[in-house]
Amino acid sequence: MAENELNIELRDSRGKGAARKLRAAGRIPGIFYAAGEGGQSVALDPRALDQLISASAAGINTLFDLKGGGALDGKRVLVKEIQRDPVTGSPLHADLYAVDQDRTIQVSVPYRLTGTAAGVKMGGIVDHSLREVELSCLPRWIPEEIQVDISELDVGDSLHVRDIALPENVTLVSDPDLSVVSIVAPAAAEEEAVAEGEEVAPEELAEGAEGEAPSEPAGEESAES
Repeated sequence: MAENELNIELRDSRGKGAARKLRAAGRIPGIFYAAGEGGQSVALDPRALDQLISASAAGINTLFDLKGGGALDGKRVLVKEIQRDPVTGSPLHADLYAVDQDRTIQVSVPYRLTGTAAGVKMGGIVDHSLREVELSCLPRWIPEEIQVDISELDVGDSLHVRDIALPENVTLVSDPDLSVVSIVAPAAAEEEAVAEGEEVAPEELAEGAEGEAPSEPAGEESAES
């Protein structure tokens, strides 16, 4: 896995006002965490963070070496969470977690389907139930992705977490009984879609809502630190 450097600055100011000033200056707030220690407030360039993650095959599981952070200089971290603007997708806040190369950590790793399911050749549809699996391993053994072969799946078949072949030095954390992917008949897929987003006839809507005032959506506050 490629090693990358992430420039940060230590910061003392916290709160909404300080976060707004940071973002106006092209920076975002973040928190550095280490086992057995309190969090340290930092500031970083959101564009640099996104570029490093995008350029790495490991994605969000990329390991970074911190630079320019005083006592944190040289610390190796994993990005545990990025809070993003719901409209633009731009980072608003980042949580950085210090990793020990000799201690196992838990990470979420995406999987990639390989092969063409036998059921798909007969008109079936691939239905994803899960997008990533939770694993435990040393930082240097974090896989970039897990490959899942679905070529043997027929219509009506499902593949579960327990069926995934994991790399060496990696331990499964996710529930082994969770379904990862299924091959469903087109009619079943359509019925499921209708059940999740079924439209209600206007007369039914009017009857059910008679005498009721429409509810107003609750406002959301953006992430601040």
